[in-house]
Amino acid sequence: MNYVVIDRGDELSKKLAVDFHTLAAARGFTRNEGHPEIVISIGGDGTLLQAFHTYADRIDEVAFVGIHTGHLGFFADWKIDELEELVRMMAEEEPKIVRYPLAEIVLDTSEGLSTHIAVNEFTLKGVDNTLVAQIDINDELFEMFRGDGIVVSTPSGSTAYNKSLGGAVIHPSIECLQIAEIASINNRVYRTLGSSVVLPQHHHCDIISRKDQRLQLTFDHLNITRSDIRAIRCSVSTRKISFARYRPFPFWNRVREAFLGYDVK
Repeated sequence: MNYVVIDRGDELSKKLAVDFHTLAAARGFTRNEGHPEIVISIGGDGTLLQAFHTYADRIDEVAFVGIHTGHLGFFADWKIDELEELVRMMAEEEPKIVRYPLAEIVLDTSEGLSTHIAVNEFTLKGVDNTLVAQIDINDELFEMFRGDGIVVSTPSGSTAYNKSLGGAVIHPSIECLQIAEIASINNRVYRTLGSSVVLPQHHHCDIISRKDQRLQLTFDHLNITRSDIRAIRCSVSTRKISFARYRPFPFWNRVREAFLGYDVK
């Protein structure tokens, strides 16, 4: 098995990475940063997002496994004291491959079109002033937006920024995107729905800039600032992120433990 480890960079994560390499070598695994089959993330959910974007050009060929060094996260199945058991199962058992939808974001700028993908969410905000944009759904005007920003989340990202904005928590088996507003302003000119909107896989939305404005765009944890955005198309990607599950950990259990703070014994 070819694998690679990406750690958060703190002392505990680096030590766990060394321990994993030792255990993996004893099982005949091969470290291969260029062409891994399994990407091991050691840290938190942010580390796994980093791992995803590191191997975004190979997501059709790799599966991810998360080891959490703090509280159990939404992407991490394994705790720090379970390293030996994980390596044993990787060596002896076939994993269940679980695939989650991704968001595809196409930017229309003065330089042409560019495509980005996100595991959790794409966020658009005004840098100097409020964001002013027209929102089209399936090429028809839906609303005129003015406010702090817009969050377009995947189902796996529905528990993140989207949830703090009052959006719904959506199971990752549902291929869709959710659009949530950040502090919208409503008056005679700018009118918004005021609640999150869920778009199915075959729909798309366009965010069209309605003035010269400097915008901050965030794809998961990656930030860029541009002043030449004409329009942004958001849709469900045809590609998916794959997770190698060596034991069951249902999504609703993750939600319960993360937000309600208890486990069922």
